[in-house]
Amino acid sequence: MKMKLDENLPLSLVSILKAFGHDAETTQEEGLQGCPDDQIWEAAQEESRFLVTQDLDFSDFRRFAPGFHCGVLIVRLRTPSREILIERIADLFRTEGAEDWSGCFVVATERKVRVRRPPRG
Repeated sequence: MKMKLDENLPLSLVSILKAFGHDAETTQEEGLQGCPDDQIWEAAQEESRFLVTQDLDFSDFRRFAPGFHCGVLIVRLRTPSREILIERIADLFRTEGAEDWSGCFVVATERKVRVRRPPRG
């Protein structure tokens, strides 16, 4: 899966996700750190990348409706320390069938994963 990691995630996730076979890039690698959310979103869409973020600005299900983009994962942890984030995100991509999340709106907490899929047509 092609994905873009937002600047609010640990950089070390790139190597972990690449080890799982994903094509992971960061906003920092592209000089997008500090850019407006719309610019991050557009870059991910132009590159056909699934966006992984903690940024709640991407949590509006109506604005980011499944099937109208390449997909987004919003990670919502109560205590998102660097280590906990790395562990949770690695676990998601190792065990949750994330390769099927293309075009989906996904929210992950410590305990659950909610996947909203594009409508079947």
